[in-house]
Formats: sequence, C-alpha cells, structure tokens
Amino acid sequence: MNSLIYPTAFPNIAHFCAVVNADSVYFEVSDNYQKQSYRNRTEIYGANGKLALTVPVSYTQKNRQLYKDVKIANEEQWQQHYLKSLLSAYSMSPFFEFYIDDLMPLFKNQFDYILDFNLKCFDLLAECLLLHKVPKHTSTFEKIPSEKVDFRTLVKRNAEVQTLQPYTQVFTEKHGFIPNLSILDLLFNEGPNSELYLKRQAL
Repeated sequence: MNSLIYPTAFPNIAHFCAVVNADSVYFEVSDNYQKQSYRNRTEIYGANGKLALTVPVSYTQKNRQLYKDVKIANEEQWQQHYLKSLLSAYSMSPFFEFYIDDLMPLFKNQFDYILDFNLKCFDLLAECLLLHKVPKHTSTFEKIPSEKVDFRTLVKRNAEVQTLQPYTQVFTEKHGFIPNLSILDLLFNEGPNSELYLKRQAL
C-alpha cells in the first residue's frame, strides 16, 4: 500500500497508523494551504482534558498560498508555550524523559516555514519510533491520486477515524481515554511499544 498524507505538526495517531502500515509514504506538499486543520495544530492530553496546541502562521485567506510558502509567526514565541504545555501534561508519563531530549531541536531551533517544521517533526518522531520510512514528496497536486491510498482527509480536524484501541494515559482516571491525540501522547505513555500499537490499528 502507498499512503498519501499531509505532513502535520506533531501528527496524530491516525496519521502514523497510515505511515506504519504502508509500503511507501508520500507527503502532499503541492497544494494550497488551508486554515483550521492539523497542518499547524495538534492535540494533547492535559490535566483538564484535551488541549490544542497551535503553531501560529502568517496567512490570509484572501491570497492563496502554497503550503510550502506559508511562514511561521515566530514573534509569538510559541515554542516556549509548546514546551511548557508538554512538560505540564507529560512530565509524569513513563517515557517523557526518555524521548524529550531527542525532540528538543523542535523547540530550540527557529523554523521559518510551517512545512519545514512539520517535516522535521516527522523525521525526529520517526527516529524515536525506530521507523525506517523515507517519505517521497509530491511534485504536482492530484485531486484523485493514482496508485496511492488517499489519507489526506486525516488533516481535517473533523475527520472521522475508526475506533482506536485504548492505552493508559496520564490522566485516564480523571477524564477517561481520549483517542487520536498527537503521537506524542502515545510515545510518552507507551514508549517502545508504540510501533506495535500502531500496527494493530485499522484505519
């Protein structure tokens, strides 16, 4: 199976299911940017339940921009907020300290474009998960892709995802299991078992 997906900011679990269970992965990088999606947003499990984290971008709906041309609004110092939120949410998780140092380049280095940040996200997360996947990039946008399973709808915040198996989360006792959060939630809670979990899920 060849999976076609969007590179997103700290991809959710469904995105990585599409990656792990594919023979080849293609990143859609040839489209116009769209707001209100996971391109620059992820969701984690905080003390009060689901928490959305956003990478701010400089973008207006009036002038269409290619995904690869959208800049990050770095003046908002979003990386500090991101890191503090992750510390608050996951510092007590079993594998937080094991992985957080590997992810620090995402919070210490400045990225000018959201696509570049998202691609670096994937590379570092794939290393943490020990995934040997090297995605190919699209060169043109195909509304109906050929020879690929189209998972691009997963970028939508209201995308329907089949039931994902529960695993233990930090605040499960307070709010219950919350499915399809950022892959960070799975990684910090399940550690080396994350890849096996992803392979067991069906999209």
